[in-house]
Amino acid sequence: MMNKYFNEPIVENDLFFICFMIEKTSRFLHQRNKYVVNQIGYAHLYHLISVANVLHSDNPDKIVRDWIDDYKLEYGDFHIENVNVKLCANIPTELDMGKVYTRLIIDTLLPDEDYIQGLIRIYNDDICSIIDDYNNSAYYEPSYVIARAYKNGEF
Repeated sequence: MMNKYFNEPIVENDLFFICFMIEKTSRFLHQRNKYVVNQIGYAHLYHLISVANVLHSDNPDKIVRDWIDDYKLEYGDFHIENVNVKLCANIPTELDMGKVYTRLIIDTLLPDEDYIQGLIRIYNDDICSIIDDYNNSAYYEPSYVIARAYKNGEF
């Protein structure tokens, strides 16, 4: 995938930054990641991944506020941190989950897909409700196990 503005490729780290920011924004808004991805849409996500190498030096909280304003994102009532503390002593961070989703997108990228198409496909799949349920260990599994579960349609 090529950068929209410069003659250079989009790299995996750019995808990781976007996944991290999707997670951070979703948690702030109490929404599922799918909501943020679908509200922003392909064209804007392509813009964001193309400028990710610049945005990563900005304050992430400012970027969240900018995304809320720019893409008319609204608050919801999904609280990802509502977990059984006996089953999940430590909630994974936004960075942790950004890595999980980046690896899943990379591991399942189809031959004719770019990163944004893969991102939209993954975040709209039912497997996200399993990965984002921290009462189980799905998010903690090795990336090949998560990718295989995605391809099989179940863990």
